[in-house]
Amino acid sequence: MDRGILVVVSGFSGAGKGTLMKRLLEKYDNYALSISVTTRSPREGEQDGREYFFRTRKEFEELISQDQFIEYAQYVGNHYGTPKPYVEEQLRSGKDVILEIEIQGALKVKERFPDTLLLFVSPPSAQELKKRLEIRGTETEKSIKDRLSRAKEEARYISDYDHLLVNDDLETCVDVMHMVIQSEHHRLGRNREYVQKIRQELEAL
Repeated sequence: MDRGILVVVSGFSGAGKGTLMKRLLEKYDNYALSISVTTRSPREGEQDGREYFFRTRKEFEELISQDQFIEYAQYVGNHYGTPKPYVEEQLRSGKDVILEIEIQGALKVKERFPDTLLLFVSPPSAQELKKRLEIRGTETEKSIKDRLSRAKEEARYISDYDHLLVNDDLETCVDVMHMVIQSEHHRLGRNREYVQKIRQELEAL
């Protein structure tokens, strides 16, 4: 069985990353969304191992010391990390594992695991991004301004990614995302063993 590919998805707040990945998992088989480990308490209805792996701060620090994370970060007083054993198990079973993380984390993952496929999600225009943030109805004017200012900073890193996905029409974007990930399986760099094998077989004929 072919080993799965580790895919990291980043993008501007309001670009529709979450909706995109939810639809990808509904529409196509063979994908697994990575479940993060967190030190925050479970919210009502959340289950350990489904939404998150819930751990104490002490347990989280122990996992760091044992090098059990692909990446980890602190956010609003809580720790979040991508568990290496869970991701490894999914990849071995042939699933393509998708991580939704911010840019700094994504670049760290690529540094540690150069085979990682980095995808950046963007709306068709800055104006559309602003509109989507306003439509949410959950953002204050200041919060929208902050998110747009952060997007300006994030835009500087787009060229560090492997592919850009412009999320204009959801279904089209989902299909393009699937096609990009699947085509990555056929990249020569990922098929060195096969190349070696076919060369040896031809030599032996």
